[in-house]
Amino acid sequence: MCRGFGKRRGNVERERPIGYWLKHLHNLLEDQLETTLAEHSVSRRHWQVLNSLAREPHDEAALSAALAPFWDEGVPALGTLLGELTGRGWVAQGRGGGPFALTEQGRAVHGELTRQVQRTRAQLLTGVSPDQYTDVVRTLAVMARNVEHALTEGRPEPA
Repeated sequence: MCRGFGKRRGNVERERPIGYWLKHLHNLLEDQLETTLAEHSVSRRHWQVLNSLAREPHDEAALSAALAPFWDEGVPALGTLLGELTGRGWVAQGRGGGPFALTEQGRAVHGELTRQVQRTRAQLLTGVSPDQYTDVVRTLAVMARNVEHALTEGRPEPA
């Protein structure tokens, strides 16, 4: 399911703009995560719900707020995902409509999925030093702020 952009090497890194690499990496990461989670028939959205509940129990409103920055319109409704995870015995809601939390089985599945996701993240970072990673993230954050500023208040001053 990989959305490859070709196998040509050489000067391709210098020939392609940053938007290409951002989109290409995004697509590859989506495909890799989908493959990683498929063994347990878990979607990315299921993983995000499990991961949030592994940190702490949430009621549906708090969980929705926590996940909103990561979800686009048109994704499955949170209630549907919670119903599916509850049906698998991985999530349970507290008494009297209390917060949702992982069950013992849910914690075990989350632990296995976490190990798999960590392995794929380690593959992603092969050959990238911690300093390089920090620099890339910092640079992307600055670029994002520049675009946000340009969209809301006008063009940023060149550095």
